[in-house]
Amino acid sequence: MKPVIKIKNLWKSYGTKTVLKGIDLDVYAGQVIGYIGPNGAGKSTTVKILCGLLSSFEGEVWVNDVSVKEHPLQVKSKVGYVPELAEMYEVLTPMEFLEFVATLYQLPAEMALTRIERMMTAFGLEPHLNQRMDTFSKGMRQKVLIVAGLLHNPDILILDEPLSGLDANAVIVVKELIQKLAAEGKTIFYSSHMMDVVEKISDRIVLINDGSIAADGTIEDLRQLQGNHSLEKIFAGLTTKGGVQDAAGDMVRAFQ
Repeated sequence: MKPVIKIKNLWKSYGTKTVLKGIDLDVYAGQVIGYIGPNGAGKSTTVKILCGLLSSFEGEVWVNDVSVKEHPLQVKSKVGYVPELAEMYEVLTPMEFLEFVATLYQLPAEMALTRIERMMTAFGLEPHLNQRMDTFSKGMRQKVLIVAGLLHNPDILILDEPLSGLDANAVIVVKELIQKLAAEGKTIFYSSHMMDVVEKISDRIVLINDGSIAADGTIEDLRQLQGNHSLEKIFAGLTTKGGVQDAAGDMVRAFQ
């Protein structure tokens, strides 16, 4: 089976700081990849490269056999991207914004309208379809971003902290959605700090630390290697020098 995402010897620097250090990763159709790591580990940089948003890197990255470096626009047409934060033209309504997104993907107007109404209704936002988004909460804006990322029905969905700001019901909807999309053969690349969600939805977990892959496998694989712990404790053990309890103690002692 050929990978739908292939990363080979990926390096990325910002000035003198190297944030990705020789990443090698193959992702296959129907997999839900939980891509985790501490702040500054290189998660968001990897995501932006996969989406064709960063072109100045060393190594090779392919999405459905298309080189991200050589054909970034073609790659953008193949993936759905849901960022944690994005500029959304808040003077627009969700309907105006999503119709604009549909035009970028060259979706037929009738198909786009049907999808927008159905997905916004599923998120409970149908009453706000024609309300300007400058009045929206963070969670409401995030729901619109998720719909925008799904609108063209991509085979590869790249999610960067997609649950940020969502209420409990919306979180359940998104988790169920990820499972259903994976069952249809779609590939989900899920970057997040929410360990409990990553543990529940991921077929495979890739932990990146200081620009390199520190662990790669199912949650059962990681437990066998690191002890029968939760993903949160495995994460802490692989990324925190001295352990989180020592760090918490140091924080408390700062006030003594």
